[in-house]
Amino acid sequence: MIETADGGRVWLLSGRTSGYALHLTDHGELLHLHWGPRLALADAEALAAQPPPPYWPFESPLDGQEEYVVEGGPRFARPALSVRTPRARGTEWTFEGAEVDGDELRLRFTDAVHRLGLTLHYRMRDDADVVERWATVAHEGAAGDPDLELLRADAAVWTLPPRDGWRLSQLHGRWAAESRLVRADLTPGDKVLGSRRGHTGHQHLPWVALDAEGTATEESGEVYACALGWSGSWRIAVQHLPDGRVQISGGAGYDDSGLLSLAPGASYTTPVFAGLWSPDGFGGASREWHAWQLARVIPDAERLRPVLFNSWEATGFAISEPQQRALAHRAAAMGVELFVIDDGWFGERTHDAAGLGDWTPNPDRFPGGLKPLADEVHALGMRFGIWVEPEMVNPDSALYRAHPEWVQHQSGRRRTEFRNQLVLNLAREDVREHLWEQLDGLLSSAPVDYVKWDFNRCFTDAGWPGEEYPQKLWIEHVLALYGLLDRLRAAHPSVDFESCSGGGGRIDLGILSRTDQVWTSDNTDPLDRLAIQDGFSHLHPARVMAAWVTDSPNTLLNGRRSSLRFRFVSAMAGVLGVGGDLTRWSEEELAEAREWVELYKAIRPVVQLGAQYRLRPPDGGLSAVQYVRGDDTVVLAHLQAQHYGERPPAVRLRGLDPAAAYRCLDTGAVHRGAVLLHRGLDTRLRGDLDAVVFRFRRLGEHPA
Repeated sequence: MIETADGGRVWLLSGRTSGYALHLTDHGELLHLHWGPRLALADAEALAAQPPPPYWPFESPLDGQEEYVVEGGPRFARPALSVRTPRARGTEWTFEGAEVDGDELRLRFTDAVHRLGLTLHYRMRDDADVVERWATVAHEGAAGDPDLELLRADAAVWTLPPRDGWRLSQLHGRWAAESRLVRADLTPGDKVLGSRRGHTGHQHLPWVALDAEGTATEESGEVYACALGWSGSWRIAVQHLPDGRVQISGGAGYDDSGLLSLAPGASYTTPVFAGLWSPDGFGGASREWHAWQLARVIPDAERLRPVLFNSWEATGFAISEPQQRALAHRAAAMGVELFVIDDGWFGERTHDAAGLGDWTPNPDRFPGGLKPLADEVHALGMRFGIWVEPEMVNPDSALYRAHPEWVQHQSGRRRTEFRNQLVLNLAREDVREHLWEQLDGLLSSAPVDYVKWDFNRCFTDAGWPGEEYPQKLWIEHVLALYGLLDRLRAAHPSVDFESCSGGGGRIDLGILSRTDQVWTSDNTDPLDRLAIQDGFSHLHPARVMAAWVTDSPNTLLNGRRSSLRFRFVSAMAGVLGVGGDLTRWSEEELAEAREWVELYKAIRPVVQLGAQYRLRPPDGGLSAVQYVRGDDTVVLAHLQAQHYGERPPAVRLRGLDPAAAYRCLDTGAVHRGAVLLHRGLDTRLRGDLDAVVFRFRRLGEHPA
């Protein structure tokens, strides 16, 4: 709901439990009023009528107050907008008007010197507490006017209320160690997170959360959180200003070296920078993020994700059709619903230094193409999927030999290879069309149901010889990726897509609006995964979090040995997959795996679509996570190690009705909701790397 007051100069957006207010002063300054609990319109008017902060020498009265900070004028805060033309640099804007279109508010400004149009977009839906913000910058000059160089255009600036101090939460990591949660007091100055790698990056998820004075817990206290929907280089800056105020700005591009050059008539629309306020701690904020993504971001989110098998860890590059058939038969017998062949099925891809870019089946390995294998997989009752990495090319490939100019490179400089790969310049129209033809033809040549889309190489030599403004490739590569995915989904609506980037290197709201799930990490060690998955859940729901059961010992990273039970219960916290070499599993292991897959299918609607509660963090002892959907509750508990023979503590559940009874579907025991909430559940775990699944169903109110 959007309300206006003060002659159309105060705006109040109201969601399910929270509100957001802003106003335009008599001097044309757009100032922030409120972000927090729902307000009445009269409250917003009263805030707008309050006098400005008192004058303080050497400080700007606008800093920490404005809704969208521009470069120039009486400001010292970090600008969200920076433009340059031969005439001038900096911005001086004039308010042109407001427009309300359903649940979207649009505020329009112009700069007469730059002939610049700026529209700030706000959207808050009645059934959610997420505020979506983005901006559109347009060159409104006449033909023949000089281009406008857009050095920086953030999506939004978020202003927090005055508090005595703030604690910052962020998700950091590296390859095979993504999404790890860290918290620290926010000190004065700028805290800058981001990626200058051309993709979202393993190092930081584009999300921050702040709680006042570090007092919020998992289920109580005020939390402000922001997340950016962009799959390329990005920057989020948390500014702790000299007067103690805090603002958060964020958008595409890591620095201010330039985004785009806009010709007259051209425009740029930023990605969405979403924010929410929650009075219910970090868990309440997470559940709000999850519900919003399931309702508004993720395609067909109500469809449950299938149990998959991926052949990579079983075969590596030594792939062949007979071998894949053998794995498919074992996977089908286990209850797998989607069979995916990974790297090595195409071109001369017998190792990682050749074949990328040549998306046709290797004739020696698949003499009849992929269709015979896909048909057999379908006959076994499974769907069929493939792995691709379309944005990359090996120098040893037919594509590169034909078109060496198609990769990102700098004139006169060595073409740097990482993982024996170069990056195709998707900003080029000829590259985009070639990839469309290749991928559309591939998906039309065989009954492919699923595509694992990988991205294993960061940008380094991001050049475009011959292009007048080569810097634009950083933005246009991502827009081209989005366009290609949109086009493929429209042409092949039955095909699902997974975003992968060496594991969790491209996970964000932008890619999730075009894919069905993401590969969380290349690290499949079940113990490491508990922390990775815990951090991931602070922003994204289990419905998109792919998690595999692989072989023990874990050969990729640490050689750790773990039971099939522990591996399955760890992976059942998301979208379950299996990636081990099934031809080496014993009959006893295969039989046990069938039981775990059957159990996962029973709890899948609750895990993938339910409300998630992080009961105990995975910090060395007992950890647990709970999911609630309707009358059903699922608890996954893990014990890393038991010390001195002491029993692990009881796990207190959440989200239950204290006046109801709950039957454990595994033991038949009936538990009182109040007891589970306050005294807790005895998991009876013991030893090292033990795990258990509990299922409860609500029976009704207790008798008087």
